[in-house]
Amino acid sequence: MKSAMGQFLNYLRSVRNASPHTLRSYENDLSQFLAFLTPPGTESPPLRDITHLLIREFVAHLHDHNLEKSSIARKLAAIRSFFKFAVREGLVVRNPARLVATPKLPKRIPSVLSAEDMNIFLNGVIAAPAAAPGRRKGPGAPDESRLLVKRDRAILELLYASGLRVSELTGLNLADMDRKELMLRVRGKGNKERIVPYGGKAEQALEAYGPVREGFLRKGGYRGDPQAVFLNHLGARLTPRSVGRIVKKYVRLINVNWNLHPHSMRHAFATHLLADGADLRAIQELLGHSSLSTTQRYTHASIRQLMEVYDKAHPRA
Repeated sequence: MKSAMGQFLNYLRSVRNASPHTLRSYENDLSQFLAFLTPPGTESPPLRDITHLLIREFVAHLHDHNLEKSSIARKLAAIRSFFKFAVREGLVVRNPARLVATPKLPKRIPSVLSAEDMNIFLNGVIAAPAAAPGRRKGPGAPDESRLLVKRDRAILELLYASGLRVSELTGLNLADMDRKELMLRVRGKGNKERIVPYGGKAEQALEAYGPVREGFLRKGGYRGDPQAVFLNHLGARLTPRSVGRIVKKYVRLINVNWNLHPHSMRHAFATHLLADGADLRAIQELLGHSSLSTTQRYTHASIRQLMEVYDKAHPRA
């Protein structure tokens, strides 16, 4: 099985153009399944001997360890994909995972900030350096916190203006931006490309960030990444984790009691477009969803917001 796993992961990497995050997830899930099948002192069973009953035992084992249903469903999906590949390559005759039912998952409606709250948050970023003054490194040296806030505002404005995934934002290169037409060429899941517009507020923030970026690049020297749009203070490309920390930082500095993360900006982008009459298919294209059912979650979020407004405003609600 270990050899077949290696072939499968190589297929995901070279043929499917899976992201490093996806590859790690598949490898971890399949390795856990292999460890379950291989108690200490034993050898892993041949691929053809793995039945749907063994896979059900693995699912029961995960349940017994109080794993979330969503995590169990993800691991089962990884096993199912692995055996689908094995059937196609002639390693086994049939896919035993097809006979194992996926745990029923509760439908979760994403929690979304209102347009007014999002404006409060983004406008509050401008004043944030006053709450966290930076250190000057010499007479006339720029306050580093003020440089960072220009970059951070550009990040936050672009996340909300375009609905990008955080990995798509950090993967942006200068060549992917049409600053005249306010368009982005985005590489999404499976390395699929799409064109996404962004607005004037985001462009203003990007304009202010431009000189800051050049300064970071000079500071980084040969270690800098001249292609990347968003850089850290040493000129290297920002990581998704760094963007997550940036969002949390401004939630704390602006002193708002919201559980915001980069994906919250994407949820807000879709819900606010829908609330103002955008077509669901158009939103699907902008978000890069392969299935309309994924986009339809935002209709529920929009309805819930309407109900909250109704409950607060109607005298006999």
